[in-house]
Amino acid sequence: MSYILGIDQGTTSSRVVLFDKEGQKKFSKQMEFEQIYPQAGWTEHSPNAILDSVVKCAAGALLKAEASKTDIAAIGITNQRETTVAWDRETGEPLYNAVVWLDLRTADTVKKLIEKFGSKDYFRPTVGLPISTYFSAVKMVWMLENVPEVKAAADAGRLCFGTIESWLIYKLTGGKDGGIHVTDVSNAARYMLMNLQTTQWDEKVCGELGIPINALPKIVSNAEVYGKVKDLDILEGIAISGSLGDQHAALVGQGCLQVGQSKNTYGTGCFMLINTGAEIIPSKNGLLTTVAYKLGKDAPVTYALEGSIACAGRTIQWLRDGLGLVKDAAETEALASSVDSTGGVTMVPAFSGLFAPYWREDARAIIVGMTLFTKREHIVRAALDSVAMSTVDVMNAMKQDTGKDLGTMYVDGGMTANNFLMQRQANVLGCKVMRAKMPEATVLGAAVAAGLATGFYQKVEDIREFLEKAGGHESFEPKTSAEERSKEQAVWKDAITRSYGLAAM
Repeated sequence: MSYILGIDQGTTSSRVVLFDKEGQKKFSKQMEFEQIYPQAGWTEHSPNAILDSVVKCAAGALLKAEASKTDIAAIGITNQRETTVAWDRETGEPLYNAVVWLDLRTADTVKKLIEKFGSKDYFRPTVGLPISTYFSAVKMVWMLENVPEVKAAADAGRLCFGTIESWLIYKLTGGKDGGIHVTDVSNAARYMLMNLQTTQWDEKVCGELGIPINALPKIVSNAEVYGKVKDLDILEGIAISGSLGDQHAALVGQGCLQVGQSKNTYGTGCFMLINTGAEIIPSKNGLLTTVAYKLGKDAPVTYALEGSIACAGRTIQWLRDGLGLVKDAAETEALASSVDSTGGVTMVPAFSGLFAPYWREDARAIIVGMTLFTKREHIVRAALDSVAMSTVDVMNAMKQDTGKDLGTMYVDGGMTANNFLMQRQANVLGCKVMRAKMPEATVLGAAVAAGLATGFYQKVEDIREFLEKAGGHESFEPKTSAEERSKEQAVWKDAITRSYGLAAM
């Protein structure tokens, strides 16, 4: 068999990549799918549209490769996390659209839960997460309270909840005709229901939130055979044997396998993880304590701290689609580089509130400091700066929580193609930024997990060799002084506070 088939199911598109035995990308196919916005602040996806996009991408990648299912050793999946699907066990069909990770409809639910339990950190000692609109459990509570079909299915014992990888595995392995209902441990860590110590659903937490455990998937490792594709001719009989949430997959795909190594992925949002090994580190600085990976049924669990930023690429998408300031994201590099500063403009991209390390659902996006001198170039530069400065906030929190000075940060994701952003990131962080020349770190992580479970790949440490064969990394060194960085951070912090409380206005 020639390939591992990696499925990368993201927030705005699905992609399938074929990797060879040396971990090199050979063929790929990508498709966007519809973003559904029923109300301001609400974001939904059609679960069936996501499934359809994945199947079409798989067919397209195989066609490009002139390959068939007999050439595929296994399937690995990586996915947008926290996005939650409810479906009927008897029909195998969705009961409602998927509620997307950055959806804000649960703001009132969060408020009520915090009032009920007395603190947004009530569950944090058990699950590592604050009560927030971000996590799957709060979306489940909302659906149980607001979607009659979901409540009826729960009462009848027919309800299945799951994140996107859970939905895909279920449907690809047969759906109502014997489909496997599982979620991997990295995705399970984002439900706000999993006990970090036991890596199983916590009965007390589920009970207090009113979520039926029998509706939840079985928690499995990131690298084992979950089941085989059924009733889909192009992939029939292929083992699905790897699954990681996208940010955990990127950590593996960047080869950050040692304690203290960190990566930052620039996609729709921006997500930075640091490997903390076997140690569960409770955050005192607004980070999330999570599972990094568990690469096999009997493998040890590796943990991580994460800082999640809601809007990165989504901010640039807004400049393009919302304001019409650019026709293509690629234009932003030249526009930002054409001016020597933001001209005093600061943007805070709190379109979905502020995630780490602030966790302010009441914050909203702002642009401050404009004058009649302000041009679109300044606004574009401020938008890119907002991504870089948000990352500084997360890295500072990581330093405080771990006591480690992070001298190097590995980066991946679509926005890393922007050289201006990468240099700014190194400048404002004051550390070396290492950009992988293979931009497929996320789906590579899932492919390697699938290959480990089936013997296609022998050891996860081969990741480093795979990356070197793909060109290794490009380095961006900081070029500013500590004094300059301090001044920039002071301006940024002032703008952050100005974004608070605007959701209520």
